Amino acid sequence: MLDAVGGAEELDAVAEPLRRVVQGLPLGRLRGVLHGRPLGHPLHPALVQVPVGAWLSAGVLDFVPGSERAARLLVAVGVVTAAPAAWTGWVDWAEQPERQRRTGLLHAVSIATAIGLYGASWAARSRGRDGLGRVLGFAGLTAVGAGAAIGGHLAYRQAAGANKAEAVPRLVEPGWHILGRAADFSVGEAARRTVGEVPVLVVVESQGVFHVLADRCSHCSGPLSQGEIGDGRVKCPWHGSVFRLSDGWNVGGPATAPQPRFTTRTDSDGMLRARLPGAG
Repeated sequence: MLDAVGGAEELDAVAEPLRRVVQGLPLGRLRGVLHGRPLGHPLHPALVQVPVGAWLSAGVLDFVPGSERAARLLVAVGVVTAAPAAWTGWVDWAEQPERQRRTGLLHAVSIATAIGLYGASWAARSRGRDGLGRVLGFAGLTAVGAGAAIGGHLAYRQAAGANKAEAVPRLVEPGWHILGRAADFSVGEAARRTVGEVPVLVVVESQGVFHVLADRCSHCSGPLSQGEIGDGRVKCPWHGSVFRLSDGWNVGGPATAPQPRFTTRTDSDGMLRARLPGAG
């Protein structure tokens, strides 16, 4: 069923305008923080633990006599902390491929429903209508569970937010690999070669100074060799992630993981070779 949602093109009528709105927000450097770049992985999964934990705890306390005040407080904590968690989710969502965005819409609807139900539960409890508050709370918990299941599909089936370059060290055989004659590469221009089955980006910064990175962007596997080269960096053509050529570090855009970087050497016969650091 969730695979079918990912293929529902009719959802693009909503997803595309919403994506443009989120991408157009003047967030500046905060956008990178919301993506989770300082953490090295998406921030959204970490923040959702607070509202979900608060609401689940409130549900437990609803079965404990005399815990009405504590349950009401936990419901409120969940409603308030759901806002920053939602913002991180929307910022990530806007930089995902079409299938993930469609599934993400269903996830967002489920979570928005949960927030609305828990908001109503908080209001009912605050007016002393604890019975209604409990009913609304458990309805909200059901919506949260559905949203979590969809989020799991996004993360584990559709790999949203996962590091797409993580497998490179396992796919590259140890040792030095020939990339071609060093003289055939032009300064400042991107070239695509392969190391075994792994495509790599080769850039000559100056005569004799070569940079080699895994070509597939860690964010969504975009081809870095088709991106912009400048100021010692490469910009992914798909979603704008920026990586330093010298060490592969992600310095801009939605990518939260760096690119695997290869060390290089030029043989006496003029052949450029590359290997992963630490490989034999």
